[in-house]
Amino acid sequence: MEALTSHDLNFFSNELKGFVYRRVRDKELTNDIVQEVFLKVQSKINQLHDQEKIAGWIYQIARNIITDHFRSKSKIINAKDLDWESDHNVLNDCVSYCLNEMLLALPEKYRQALELTELQNLSQTELAAKLGISYSGAKSRVQRARQMLKEKMDKNYRIKMDSYGNVTVCENRAPCNCSRSFEETC
Repeated sequence: MEALTSHDLNFFSNELKGFVYRRVRDKELTNDIVQEVFLKVQSKINQLHDQEKIAGWIYQIARNIITDHFRSKSKIINAKDLDWESDHNVLNDCVSYCLNEMLLALPEKYRQALELTELQNLSQTELAAKLGISYSGAKSRVQRARQMLKEKMDKNYRIKMDSYGNVTVCENRAPCNCSRSFEETC
């Protein structure tokens, strides 16, 4: 893979600064670490074989540099200093929001089946009992609902994920109110 352009670096810069700042809580240190990440990315870019995994790769480099920083300050890394759980991926949230919006647009019986199984964690056997239908009917209803939702998402969006399951690309294929509504709520 060839070196990143300044456009590529600018694309990652703001999100990466937020990512690093949430972990180190120091603006100057954040800028230093981001600069170090980009230097390492530029020098090691030829080791990346799959360009679609670049975002995850860059964030992993950032995590490693942050860890190295804390290691150099102390032999013991305090778990609360490395707050990995608070990582906030806006694209994941946006896709979740759009999925929920499209779920509401499904016909009632399919929407209800997905809400009960996916959101309320009912098994398909429990779903069948609750709705008074056969197990195979419940199973079919859930499968159809998932397929309908998948078709709606594929029709409206091009979504790519990294190996960790994080959304790395989310592009509208058709005009959509989901992203506008999501931005208003954030």
